[in-house]
Amino acid sequence: MYRFYISEEQLSENEITIVGGDVNHIRNVLRLEEGDWVVACNGRGRDYVSRIYALEKDQVILHVEKVQETGTELNTKITLFQGIPKKEKMEFIIQKAVELGVYEIVPVMTKRCVVKLTDEKKVHKRQERWQAIAEAAAKQCDRGIIPNIHEPVSIEEAFDMARGLEYNMIPYELQDGIDHSREVVAHACKQGTVGIFIGPEGGFEEMEVERAVACGMEPVTLGKRILRTETAGMALLAIMMFQMQQ
Repeated sequence: MYRFYISEEQLSENEITIVGGDVNHIRNVLRLEEGDWVVACNGRGRDYVSRIYALEKDQVILHVEKVQETGTELNTKITLFQGIPKKEKMEFIIQKAVELGVYEIVPVMTKRCVVKLTDEKKVHKRQERWQAIAEAAAKQCDRGIIPNIHEPVSIEEAFDMARGLEYNMIPYELQDGIDHSREVVAHACKQGTVGIFIGPEGGFEEMEVERAVACGMEPVTLGKRILRTETAGMALLAIMMFQMQQ
């Protein structure tokens, strides 16, 4: 069934009022009709399985038939701290990270970032684009939430944010000890909140990794091959998703 996200204000007893851009999508793109089934999600893990009751010009009225927990969220809330790569790569990372269950994504400006975001208006516009990609990906894969995509932060600001999480990991191409890394990842999968730090094209500078370790982050290896920035985070997220899946 098609999925739409709603706010609490749109819900009234057993009725849901769909407004905004979703109205055009339902009427003119999907061409749904009265009586068709859809799912409305409150963005906090609760689904309202509903039927279309009325199709109007500026709103669609749903009748709620069943309320249930979404059941697609991981037990661990994973924050991806992603060194900002080029535009297309960042959009790809956001889409796939959302599909793999990430809770939120924090774009991070590191020493080796090729992309330099300094204009405030352009930063805000880019963040809105990233958030729209996250919402589309969440709809596609039946997420119970829409992961939040933050505006870019410095690496020191990212370290400060990570201190509020229970556990943090940083994959690093010069790290060895695959058995220890397996233990670190297994331990991370048992925590409530976890941060993953991924470098941009060119990776982290050694000083940045040393600073991360000094802040309590666990360095891990993902194997003998050097992975691209758009691959490393996805590999670790996929490993964690598989281990935590119920």
